[in-house]
Amino acid sequence: MSSRTVIIFAFLAGIFVLVAVVSDWNWFFEHPKAKFLVDAFGRKGARVFYGVLGCALLILGLYCGQF
Repeated sequence: MSSRTVIIFAFLAGIFVLVAVVSDWNWFFEHPKAKFLVDAFGRKGARVFYGVLGCALLILGLYCGQF
């Protein structure tokens, strides 16, 4: 997998996660892999965590795309 593919994937994943957080999609937060965070931190805490994760992926894609 080329580095360009990884950069594009990180950027698109970041956008997807941020849209899921802002839209508060039930199917996203009720997924078994996200259920752990929802149970541990509550829905609001999980949204904050995924929001930070989405921003990190977006910044990673933008920052690494410059090189």
